[in-house]
Amino acid sequence: MSWRSLSLLAAAAIITMTGCERDISGLDPVPPDTDPVVFKDGFGSGVDYQAFLGSKLDAVAVDLNEKYAGTASLRLTIPGPNSPDGGYAGGAFTTSRARDLSSYNALTFWAKASKTSTFDVVGFGNNNTGKSRYTAQWNGVPLTTTWTKFVVPIPLPEKLHLEDGLFFVAEAPEGSEGHEVWFDEVRFEYVEGISDPRPAMRSQVLDSFAGESVTISNTQVTFNVNGVDRTIEHMPGYFTFFSSDSDVVRVDGEEILVVGAGTAQITASLGDVDAVGMVTVNATAPPATPAPEPTQSAANVISLFSDAFDDVPVDTWSATWDAADVSDILVQSDNVKVYTNLSFAGIEFTSEPIGATEMEFLHVDVWVPQGNLIRIKLVDFGADGTYQGEPDSESEVTVDRREILRSASAPGFRWTFRWRSFRD
Repeated sequence: MSWRSLSLLAAAAIITMTGCERDISGLDPVPPDTDPVVFKDGFGSGVDYQAFLGSKLDAVAVDLNEKYAGTASLRLTIPGPNSPDGGYAGGAFTTSRARDLSSYNALTFWAKASKTSTFDVVGFGNNNTGKSRYTAQWNGVPLTTTWTKFVVPIPLPEKLHLEDGLFFVAEAPEGSEGHEVWFDEVRFEYVEGISDPRPAMRSQVLDSFAGESVTISNTQVTFNVNGVDRTIEHMPGYFTFFSSDSDVVRVDGEEILVVGAGTAQITASLGDVDAVGMVTVNATAPPATPAPEPTQSAANVISLFSDAFDDVPVDTWSATWDAADVSDILVQSDNVKVYTNLSFAGIEFTSEPIGATEMEFLHVDVWVPQGNLIRIKLVDFGADGTYQGEPDSESEVTVDRREILRSASAPGFRWTFRWRSFRD
């Protein structure tokens, strides 16, 4: 049977099945779950605890001896320094059915600790999937040995109309020993004493290219909570963003996209309150034509990134220790790596090291619209495969873009470097 006949059969089956569907247009929709309870003498409906990576996995327990009200509290055991059980205590309380929390303006709870301490972070909107959009948190919560009620304002409640990340906590050891923290009556409420929201984001200048997305960071809002200022750090999804020039930067919902060359300012608001701070985007149009096609034989090439050859594995094009942002764009049909906000970028292939002792050249096609000195360094981790092991060696080449541009009409150029040996 051919693939074409298989496709036709599948289409026919779909047509047959859709013809038998029930008409559900007259049924009432399932009402949203507005249950505010995270913990009250036990976990709320559908609530589960998920420990964060590297934390003490059994840090959370229901305590029948300590409680603010009712019959039980939630105990968090923080390990001591260098504990084999984990470096800290922390995790997310999630729910199997997303809740509509838009009618509340705060997460509230009662808490106390076995010693006076400053709890690292409490918050909501983190469902422990890495895909959370509305995480918000209060850092540095002051705890004593007496039960105290705490209020964590929601930056913009309307955003939490379908939320499954109800509560999250994280606390590292304080002092030479571990300690305990208790939580009780963890719930969402509408609190009358929350007022005067003052949203803000960090002002910065970003260099970018047409086709890239812009990520806004360091967003927060300060509230007056019963006469005391409280700053809540949060993800940028709570803000509405605006561009001063839509031909350079276009805002489409939560996506901020660079669409053309030029300069644009990004501002924001939290609901109808303007945020302090502004992000300036200096955008450059990518090159109009791709880099030249390589002429080398594949047998003589070890390729890290190329459309012309099969690439060897690369762990990352922007290591955790570097100072750069990297993204992928197309120049016509050619795949290109774009580095922005670049001080230095680390490219690692440590899991599968490359044996290049038989190679004589490193070939890189580079397009650089700004900046002058460009450096490329190769580092050999040696036989033990570890950085600063034995016998490590490295070699660096510096190119002055100004010298190249004196004899070239375009900012793009091709580097071909020659090393006698990686270990020279």
